[in-house]
Amino acid sequence: MTSVHWAADPTAKRYTPTRSHGPRGMNATTLLIAQECANLKTCRPGIEYLVRKLRISERTVEYHLGMLREAGLLVYRTKGGRVAQGRDEASVYERTIPVAFDEAHGIRTTGEGVQRRPVGAAEAARKSLGKLARKAARKVRRPRRRTPVSGQGRCTLMEGGSTGAFPAAGSIPPSETKLASGDSSHPTPKKAASRPRTLNRVGRRHQMARELIDNVPWLSRASAPRIAWIARHCADAGWQWQEVQAAAEERGPIDVMDSRRPSGLLAYRLKGVHELYASEKARHLMLTAWEDSRLRERIRHQGWDGPAAAVDLEQQTHTAAAAMDTIRAAHQTQALSAADLTGATEHPEGDTDIEALSRAEVLEHRKFAADDPTYVRNLLEALGDRDARRLLTNRLVDKALVLLRLNTTELAPAF
Repeated sequence: MTSVHWAADPTAKRYTPTRSHGPRGMNATTLLIAQECANLKTCRPGIEYLVRKLRISERTVEYHLGMLREAGLLVYRTKGGRVAQGRDEASVYERTIPVAFDEAHGIRTTGEGVQRRPVGAAEAARKSLGKLARKAARKVRRPRRRTPVSGQGRCTLMEGGSTGAFPAAGSIPPSETKLASGDSSHPTPKKAASRPRTLNRVGRRHQMARELIDNVPWLSRASAPRIAWIARHCADAGWQWQEVQAAAEERGPIDVMDSRRPSGLLAYRLKGVHELYASEKARHLMLTAWEDSRLRERIRHQGWDGPAAAVDLEQQTHTAAAAMDTIRAAHQTQALSAADLTGATEHPEGDTDIEALSRAEVLEHRKFAADDPTYVRNLLEALGDRDARRLLTNRLVDKALVLLRLNTTELAPAF
């Protein structure tokens, strides 16, 4: 401890730490740690022990032990660490006296290494050695704080009383008329109205995650933070949750029972989609195609291409017959009008004109065609291919023919 006090003298500045961070030199905490090490029979100052004994942080203990080692006051005998059975062993130190201390006080020694022993000292250094020995004999205590923790005074000053002046002078608030007219401001300023918080990037990710979990069935069991991390690229690019669902289900629909790990499945499906659909137009086309595919799937599940279509066959036939009566009535009206104008007595059968139908009637026929493929087949038989396609558009006719062909294929006997 004599050599520790000599090295820690703040006026002499015998030790300068090599680290750019941490304490700037030895202080009272260094002396406390050195004192604890000196009191140990075998110097094994475990960091946890010193933290608990001195009530300081672990990092502070590491800083000051490092300074003692750099000053040559402590050396490793064995370096601690984790050993078998998961136990931690403390480092074992040897307390040493640096050679610079002996040279500064003219101390004569004998032996080498750990066997070195002092045998005498110079006459001029005996007074300084006595002062250092008295310091080492005293117990080092932690210095008290000179200022309170809050940095302010402990008491509130009492105003008025002996000054003779009225303590409330100059603090009379303005009248209500001045406040109402706006001539004077209120002494207590009003707080600004709170504005709605704007979401940052992380908040936008979590918002999209909650929307996906609430609206996508196969993601209902997923974790919101995990989904927010997986869809982070899409959220940062300004995607909507519908576009994320469309990109995930683009390769095919996902059943709730098939998704054991929804987050893993979503990560697999979304890999690279933010680069594939980088523009807003590309995302819109992708979303439109996905919605169209869902509509076709819903149409298939309604039984148009399966045995369930025969259940409503009678009702569909009556609907088609009623629509055909409307078309025939329109044709007869047009034929009579043409005969009155041109004097013709017969309307050519091959040039049937469907332009006499109003827009509402045309849209009604197309709605029947979109809901029932057999209605399209009846129109093809009654009007022919050209007029049926003019009335219903090529898309509806081709779609109905495909569905009717699939229905015929599925219901065909195997022998």
